[in-house]
Amino acid sequence: MTTTTCIFDAYGTLFDVAAAARQAAAEPGRDRLGDVWPTLAEDWRQKQLQYSWLRAVTGAHADFWQVTQDGLDWALEASGLDGDAGLRARLLDLYRELSAYPEVPAMLSALKQAGKATAILSNGSPDMLAAAVASAGIGDLLDDVLSVERVGVFKPHPSVYDLVGQRFGCDRAEVLFVSSNGWDAAAATGFGFTTAWVNRAGAPIDRLPWRPAHVLTDLTGIPALAMGA
Repeated sequence: MTTTTCIFDAYGTLFDVAAAARQAAAEPGRDRLGDVWPTLAEDWRQKQLQYSWLRAVTGAHADFWQVTQDGLDWALEASGLDGDAGLRARLLDLYRELSAYPEVPAMLSALKQAGKATAILSNGSPDMLAAAVASAGIGDLLDDVLSVERVGVFKPHPSVYDLVGQRFGCDRAEVLFVSSNGWDAAAATGFGFTTAWVNRAGAPIDRLPWRPAHVLTDLTGIPALAMGA
């Protein structure tokens, strides 16, 4: 079946989640952060994801902005930087304006020129996603931005993936779903989407019941997949 709709995870897929810590570390007076920012960025991301999963399985939902703050607080404490309120505020401000990966605008433009519907499907809260899309300047290349807040549970709950069909009226097999999270791509495969895992770090494949149909190192090959599927 032909791909009609291309759906993207946001954080780590379109937007560089390490950019906030990297940019803050380069600012004057951030010498302590400069020594530890890669570890802090990794801890922040891992705790952000872990807290989303734990909230999903326990039914203790909070929006992704709260989860993002909680993950940062853990990472700051682990790095010995939890007493720096100014740094915390700066990192959160930068997270709302994450840069897109360099290939994103051209990739999305190619999909639009080919007549494909494009959208984000993300754990992010609507205001977070709106800020990131605006900062990256890609709003005119997206048909919609779908947030899990519509169903009140984080990915990989099936009700999240079901938002795509509700919005676009497409069959599951018509969707190319793209994520940098192996677990997300795997769960979307189980849901019935054709999937592409953007494995920028060269990580091992997750040991789950499903596997992504395609594994890429960046997003440049997505238009070819969408037009050839």
